[in-house]
Parts: sequence; C-alpha cells; structure tokens
Amino acid sequence: MQLIVGRIGKPHGIRGEVTVEVRTDEPEARFAPGSVLRTEPGAKPRAEPTVEPGAEPGVPFRVPAELTVETARWHQGRLLVVFDGVLDRNVAEELRGTLLAVDSADVAPPEDPEEFHDHQLVGLSVVNRDGERLGEVARIDHAPASDMLVLRRPQGTTALIPFVRAIVPEVDLAGGRVVVDPPGGLLDL
Repeated sequence: MQLIVGRIGKPHGIRGEVTVEVRTDEPEARFAPGSVLRTEPGAKPRAEPTVEPGAEPGVPFRVPAELTVETARWHQGRLLVVFDGVLDRNVAEELRGTLLAVDSADVAPPEDPEEFHDHQLVGLSVVNRDGERLGEVARIDHAPASDMLVLRRPQGTTALIPFVRAIVPEVDLAGGRVVVDPPGGLLDL
C-alpha cells in the first residue's frame, strides 16, 4: 500500500527547487537526502509540456515513477526540496501537483502503542461498546482540531468520528476492529 507523504507545490527559484506540502509526521526522515519517493501512479503531464532535459525536441516531459531527494530544507515554514535530475524551474513546474508516496512495508510501526498509521486503521470494522457493527473505517481525515475517522456505514452513507479517546476508547488491530462510544446523534449528522 502506498502512503502519501507529500504533494509537490510551486517551484521556488530558477534551479529546480520545489515547495512540498508535507503530509507526514516525519518529514525529516521521509525527505532526507537520498530518499527515494514514488510518484502518484498515472500522474499526467500538464497541458503544455516542456521538453525533458536531454530529450529530443518535441518529446514531452513525463513525471518519473520515482524521485530521489537531493536536498531538503525549511524556509519560512515550507519544505523546499531539490530532486535529482530536476535542474530548472520549467521541469520543477511540470512536477506541480504530483503526489509523493512511500510503501507502507518500508514504514516502521509507531513506538507509542496509542499511535497508529492511517493504513493500519483503514478497513477496520467499527463497532459500538455493545459489539454492534456500525460500518468500517474508509479513511482518516486530518482536521486542525483532531483526526477524524471516516466511517462508511452499511447503507452507503458516511459519518465523521473524532479520533479522541473519549469517543474511540479502543483500537484492536489484531482483532480488526475499532470500538466507539459516540455521543447521541453523532452518527446521524
């Protein structure tokens, strides 16, 4: 399973550096020099593609399947990254919007037993304290106040459940379930 760790934003300067919207708790590890990141499968070139460095004229630039981090630094609260082979602003612009991912098999489990990676939770059965099945975790939304479990209900609707101990008292990875104790009306919204 691919885990999204960032999204390439606009170019910064004229030498191929790009901004990265970080989507990981460990940016220093994920964007360390030499790290190889996979790009979103099917990433498409922009409407007016530039010519790839070293390619014949008229050959459009294609987002590579993998990008290797050459350098990474923080500047005014934004992560700036240079990838190997991205030598100028034109090529950097072609990468805009590309999602960066790592394989979940390459990610060590969290040391804290109360911490979980999104991919560990997606697909788990959601039950209430009485054991009644309410649905399954479809995804995790990372909101400013707290993370939200997106519950896919059996009737096809979704509900948001704040991922806080008061509402989610138990996560049983081995048993494949999340126990919730939602306040009245939460799942009716």
